[in-house]
Amino acid sequence: MTKKILFTILTILLGMVFIVSGFTKGGFPFLQHYSSPIEPFEFTFVDLGLSNWKLAPFIARLLIGFEFFIGFMLIFHIKLKKVTYKLGIALLTIFSIYLILLMAFSGNKGNCGCFGTVFTMTPFWALVKNLIMLFIFIVLYKYHEGWNNTFATILFWLTLGTCLALPFICNPVELDYSASYLNKPEDNYKLELDSLYAHATLNAPPKTLSQGKHIIAFMSLTCPHCRIASKKMRIMHERNPGISFYFVLNGKEENLQPFFDDTHTETIPHCMLKGRPFVYLAGTAMPTILLINNSIVEHDVDYMTLDQTQVEEWMKK
Repeated sequence: MTKKILFTILTILLGMVFIVSGFTKGGFPFLQHYSSPIEPFEFTFVDLGLSNWKLAPFIARLLIGFEFFIGFMLIFHIKLKKVTYKLGIALLTIFSIYLILLMAFSGNKGNCGCFGTVFTMTPFWALVKNLIMLFIFIVLYKYHEGWNNTFATILFWLTLGTCLALPFICNPVELDYSASYLNKPEDNYKLELDSLYAHATLNAPPKTLSQGKHIIAFMSLTCPHCRIASKKMRIMHERNPGISFYFVLNGKEENLQPFFDDTHTETIPHCMLKGRPFVYLAGTAMPTILLINNSIVEHDVDYMTLDQTQVEEWMKK
């Protein structure tokens, strides 16, 4: 009996890890301090080539829903051997393969995103965590069948439907948020790039920024939304190197490497700009993303409305 109680407690703790994992990266409106924006998780599927920009938000929410589902199934001991253990092992295996690929291509740096930005963890330690959980799953599968539950089938379907719907209800997918931003009236004001050329440090901005079409992003090194935006732009740049991105970064140089470790954007042309010259060009809202045509700001967009297809169409005009 004591052994069964210990295994029950272990099963509940395992379920809580799944629920915390889903919640912390799900962008839920309640307890916002403990729930990171969902966009970086969405970008992962585009980055891996498993999805496009339109489908990724649905995949991300479904996976978060499955994490909740597995978590609650473990906590309430519903169909453990028939379904729950197998689903948990399968999901952890998929996440572990992703972490191995991430380390192979990008190294063991930055935050893996397993718990959003609430709990930062390198890919290596995230993989260790997954391997420990897989070991616990195998032990439980062998020795712990759970408790008899008369309403197991009803609870199974009720839990599945609720958990899969929850991420969509609490954080709805914005299907048309980027559909019309390039159709807005052009801003048509000149960006005084001479100020950038005169005061930039780290790298000298190319004078070609004054000619042709470019996307210039003004970002703070410690701004979480700037990091989300830069991750999105990195993926867009990798998928289409013809899109001309340029980063103007603000902050302490000691924060530069952590910014790159997290966003992997060191290959995108960039410079540092501090103080009044930065505020003069960018304003105070971060990030500021400007679509420039021959030094003229045609569009000022936020990272949510930055759409690769729309940008490619703008570049061709």
